Amino acid sequence: MRPTTRTARRTHGFTESVIRGMTRLANEHGAINLAQGFPNFPCPDVLKDAAARAIRDDVNQYAITWGAARLRNALAAKYQDWYGLAVDPMTQVTVTCGATEAMAASLLGIVNPGDEVVVFEPFYENYGPDAILCDAKPVFVPMPAEGPIDLDRLAKAFSAKTRAIIVCTPNNPTGRVLSRTELSAIAELCQRHDAFAVTDEIYEHIYYEGEHIPIATLPGMADRTITISGASKTFSITGWRIGTIVAPPDVTDAIRKVHDFLTVGAPAPLQEAVAVALETLGDDYYQGLARDYGRRRDILCAGLLKAGFKCRPPQGAYYVMGDFSAISDLPDDEFAKWLTAEHGIAPVPGSSFYSRPELGRKYVRFAFCKTDEMLQQAVERLQRVRD
Repeated sequence: MRPTTRTARRTHGFTESVIRGMTRLANEHGAINLAQGFPNFPCPDVLKDAAARAIRDDVNQYAITWGAARLRNALAAKYQDWYGLAVDPMTQVTVTCGATEAMAASLLGIVNPGDEVVVFEPFYENYGPDAILCDAKPVFVPMPAEGPIDLDRLAKAFSAKTRAIIVCTPNNPTGRVLSRTELSAIAELCQRHDAFAVTDEIYEHIYYEGEHIPIATLPGMADRTITISGASKTFSITGWRIGTIVAPPDVTDAIRKVHDFLTVGAPAPLQEAVAVALETLGDDYYQGLARDYGRRRDILCAGLLKAGFKCRPPQGAYYVMGDFSAISDLPDDEFAKWLTAEHGIAPVPGSSFYSRPELGRKYVRFAFCKTDEMLQQAVERLQRVRD
């Protein structure tokens, strides 16, 4: 069956996920996969035990479409405890099949054909296509790895057509943690132009510098922010696909309608397990999470610098963007394939994070959500790159 003209137009120019393509290439060559951001170490036992218990207790049928009550209640308590953000679990929380679905459902719920969506670049590869699937126009604004955002340039990106801005902090792929000043400027622009801030906060507990500030907590933003997060990164369960959305009640109603027809609901027993983790894991867990990732960051960054890459240690998340221009004249996609096939280390080509490929041709992204032992092995292989 041929796609309709409308479908073909919405997906024109899309390619398969570059990140997941690099995972397949890593598997083909037996390479260390530093491309796709999934940990190679186990999740906390409390999650495994709770999931197994839920299955044995026959929590195996559909949960409420917008999320099991226990999980929604636990999420509301978390936002109150961590950020002082009052959230109604009945009318403001939606549980999705991962943060990826959460972003798509949120944009489809609020964005109309012809609208514009502001996107910082480099950006996680789904953001541009998500806007296009809404028949909207993505408007890209640079986010430097170092130094502040050009707020004048950001202001010029907003217009009467702007419906939303996507904000990811800590950022994938740069590792930037946006400052209160930057977030306040974004909040002011959203209010001035009657736009939504759609925030990807999946790395909210993985940061090394600064602080995580949900933009929804800033003055005037509670009613115009859609806060997206999930359990994948915090609890090392990327395969469970438990994403979360906190939004104003009227927006939540629209998002839930989209979510219902996209996926019906997230896995019921796994929702129960995530609720248990939120209820039982304390500050020690979250502090340990950031501390362990900080150590892994330092191992990889030191190895990259020694191998001839230029890179800046990220302020948050678990990725490093490396400039390989001193090592090779190859474009990023060919360099990534060469590094995978010849040296057994798989990164992601930098161009996949930019609206125009030429902007990322000298960069590759590495993920350090791996054991110290695997990262040390990757560093040893990196040292042979210039031999």
